[in-house]
Amino acid sequence: MTKHTVRTNSPEVTTKLAVRLGELVNPGDVITLEGDLGAGKTTFTKGLAKGMGIRKNVNSPTFTIMKEYRDGRLPLYHMDVYRMEDSEEDLGFDEFFEGEGVTVVEWAHLIQEQLPPDRLGIRILRVEDESREIIFEPIGDHYIGLCKELIYESNCD
Repeated sequence: MTKHTVRTNSPEVTTKLAVRLGELVNPGDVITLEGDLGAGKTTFTKGLAKGMGIRKNVNSPTFTIMKEYRDGRLPLYHMDVYRMEDSEEDLGFDEFFEGEGVTVVEWAHLIQEQLPPDRLGIRILRVEDESREIIFEPIGDHYIGLCKELIYESNCD
């Protein structure tokens, strides 16, 4: 599997990268986010939403499992499965994974068996107080191409 790593030195730079990804995503795209508490998963999702043209305030759906935003060019389905008790339970995630919008799943390893085979995995690691290492792990040709476009552009700015 091909991996791409980008280091950002501030939340603003992380957001800028996520905004650009939001401009590139298509209906049915699935993005998984992993990282420690406070690593920047929700900050990244806010940037992604901004790039998709979503104007509503995006925040973590920790206690509701999912929040849906429909005021952009595509719907955004933002899931946080951290508090799921039974990862074997079928909650109908595939309806969102195959839907008209973009699905972002925080703590996706908890529902690994329910994830689609092709997706964009993103791990966010805290390097220092403001610095992050963002590791893109595309699975499938579509996501490989998406990453190449995103990473090329981020290195050329």
